[in-house]
Amino acid sequence: MRAIAGVAAALAAGWAGAAAAEKITVTGEAMDTWCYFSGVMGAAEATLGTAHHTCAVWCAAGGIPVGLLAEDGTVYMILKIEDSDKTNGGDRLVTTASRQLTATGEHYRRDGIDYIVIGEVVGDAGIVNLSHEDYGVTPGFAIPEPEE
Repeated sequence: MRAIAGVAAALAAGWAGAAAAEKITVTGEAMDTWCYFSGVMGAAEATLGTAHHTCAVWCAAGGIPVGLLAEDGTVYMILKIEDSDKTNGGDRLVTTASRQLTATGEHYRRDGIDYIVIGEVVGDAGIVNLSHEDYGVTPGFAIPEPEE
């Protein structure tokens, strides 16, 4: 009986410790989290905007989590966007790559990581970060060769 009571207490404590959602509105660039955090493509600035757009699309299509880099520098991992039937993946997130979005949703923070479940994209300014002027197109091999 004590074992059952101990398990019940542990489960109750786990539920009590679950993160509560905070409603937020955030503006930022939909970005490729792998290249941004790993440094595989160089400085973080080179993994944003038009310089990295092709790679960001490929990474999102391949299942790399898409983030929203807020104006204050916070990266929100997008768990779901609007009525998409998939969590962090699918065509909806691929088409947001490099775009400046304003979104409302539920913010969760756990183990030092910020997450957002986007309920609605209330603004889409398109791709506004013209970083290719400073960095070229990274990675260079992402540009298809023209057919002859």
